[in-house]
Amino acid sequence: MGNLVKAEFRKTLSLNTWWVLLIPLVLVAFWLTFVWGKITNDFADFLGGRDARQVSETIGLDPNKIPVGLLALAHGVNIAQLVPGLFGIFALAGEYRSKTITTTFLTAPNRISALTAKMITYVAWGAIYGLVSFGVSAVAVMASVDSGRWPSAGQWLAALGGSVLAGALVTLFGIGFGAVLRSVPLAVVLFLVWFLIVENILVIAFWLWGNVTILGGILPNGTANGIVGGVAADAFGFNSLNLPDSVDAGAQLALQYTAAAPGVLSWWASALIFFAWTMVFFGLGWAGNQRRDIT
Repeated sequence: MGNLVKAEFRKTLSLNTWWVLLIPLVLVAFWLTFVWGKITNDFADFLGGRDARQVSETIGLDPNKIPVGLLALAHGVNIAQLVPGLFGIFALAGEYRSKTITTTFLTAPNRISALTAKMITYVAWGAIYGLVSFGVSAVAVMASVDSGRWPSAGQWLAALGGSVLAGALVTLFGIGFGAVLRSVPLAVVLFLVWFLIVENILVIAFWLWGNVTILGGILPNGTANGIVGGVAADAFGFNSLNLPDSVDAGAQLALQYTAAAPGVLSWWASALIFFAWTMVFFGLGWAGNQRRDIT
């Protein structure tokens, strides 16, 4: 197994994909965090204003002592985590496209060993991407947010752990998603369209027409965002498990969007639900590749 993992790392390092994808990851993580940091730097003043004071008091926030930098970091990390998802799509779908999957399977003792080595390798890459996105976003927070509004030491560590976990899980999700579809272009388009457009439309539509706010807390994009976004939501008391009934659905959704996690239950609940989604797609991809003809 060790040799198979080494072979997978050499395979990924021999391609340009890993560093090419780092470029948009760094740019998106930094600039989205920086811009949102500028916005959230005034968020405490907004919560201290007359129109918003009632909401802030209802959820127990002191407008003068809130680490709004955590909100900016969640936005940057959550968008950047699409990159490891795309990287994961190339793991199997890319090999079928380039016809290297035949060599991969024939040089391993069996397909289970080959797929396990690929899973370990790409999960490690996902964790690396998560670490990089956190580091870049943290720099952007410190550059755009007043030091008194930075996360606490414990919140920094929680966001770091959440970023690494989210990066690993999204990569694993991408592997399964690409393996099920077997087409890189189709998988990439559907992945981005669902995560960036379709699911957000569904969340807003169900809120507008059904007053339903939980949808973002159970669908793939929402639960992936809810890992790091849930850390921010938990810190602010924005998650659906803690918000009092006196906060209406519109205010709840607005507050949770500031943490980049509409409908979030809690970070740990989001991690568990997204892990379940990941296992569904990875399991389907795994099962399909056990029987698939490679000739």
